[in-house]
Amino acid sequence: MLAVLLTAAYFGWRAYSQPEPLEVNVVEVAYGRVESTVANTRAGTVKPCRRAKLAPQGGGQIAHLRVKEGDRVAAGQILLELWNVDLAAQIRLAEEQRGYAKARRSEACTAAQASRREAQRQQQLVAQGFVSAAMLDKVVSEADVREAACRAASADIAAAEARIDTARAALSRSVLRAPFAGIVAEVTGEQGEYSTPSPPGIPTPPAIDLIDDSCLYVTAPIDEVDAPRIQVGLPARIALDAFPGQTFAGRVRRIAPYVLEVEKQARTVEVEVVFTDPDAAKTLLVGYSADAEIILESRDRVLRVPAQALLDGNQVLLLHHGRLEQRRVEPGLANWEYSEVRSGLRAGDQVVTSLELEGVAAGATAVVKPSVQP
Repeated sequence: MLAVLLTAAYFGWRAYSQPEPLEVNVVEVAYGRVESTVANTRAGTVKPCRRAKLAPQGGGQIAHLRVKEGDRVAAGQILLELWNVDLAAQIRLAEEQRGYAKARRSEACTAAQASRREAQRQQQLVAQGFVSAAMLDKVVSEADVREAACRAASADIAAAEARIDTARAALSRSVLRAPFAGIVAEVTGEQGEYSTPSPPGIPTPPAIDLIDDSCLYVTAPIDEVDAPRIQVGLPARIALDAFPGQTFAGRVRRIAPYVLEVEKQARTVEVEVVFTDPDAAKTLLVGYSADAEIILESRDRVLRVPAQALLDGNQVLLLHHGRLEQRRVEPGLANWEYSEVRSGLRAGDQVVTSLELEGVAAGATAVVKPSVQP
């Protein structure tokens, strides 16, 4: 009887003195994909491959404003015209002068041909002794003069055509055309207002801001420490705040050949990432904030653990038979989400991820925290 009481007392004391096991979150070690990546240090920006801030080459009053903000335009389409009635009149005047010069040339050249034929007849008469040499010389000289007048009239036509080209060039400077197809982002000025070009060294707002949104890319600042590992052509993932939970495939198109010193303590290199599928980016707006995660290397079907499960010194905590056990691992590729495990663990091992809990250490008793049912 005494032995039974002692045994019950012992087990009661042990149950009372032993602490309750910790409830911890665990993840089973499994095979999967692990990538080595780098990402931008500050938010990047979606930009168009082509963007033109347009203004007429010369100043003047806006006579016709052909577009408004948000309009889609074709290459070569007229966007804006300055008052150019005087230039159009100069073209008409030059064309009239050309017509007059052509008429003068026709008259002069016809007379020259007649004079030359007359000179040939006079030569025959001189040979027969009917006309003096002095008369022949006079007729030949007159033919030469008329041929010179024909050539002068031809030169007048060329001069008139040059004046037409000059007037048309001046007229074209008063007409603003789209250099490429795109969308009008901004219009500065209204019909009747004056548009002036920017003086040297003094930037002024463009008359029309034109964007080619058929081709977009992301420019993102990468820390100078990570820049040497990036190469043109590497794949990337693009994420945008406007589309949470969605990513777009991309690739590195350009790496800037210099370091930006925008922040003295965080110098960066600008990297351009283009969208692999341009159709997927058609719904995006220029100016969106974006993040670019560049994939340096990737491996499939490797053992991996969550990055948050790694302790200093490449250690992890395992839940083994109700007790926490510390284990050293050999890591491989790693990013902010997963780390490859080359040795030290096996598939199915339970790795603790709730390392921030008080009392979580090697030797502590623990159980898997039950999942919360929705």
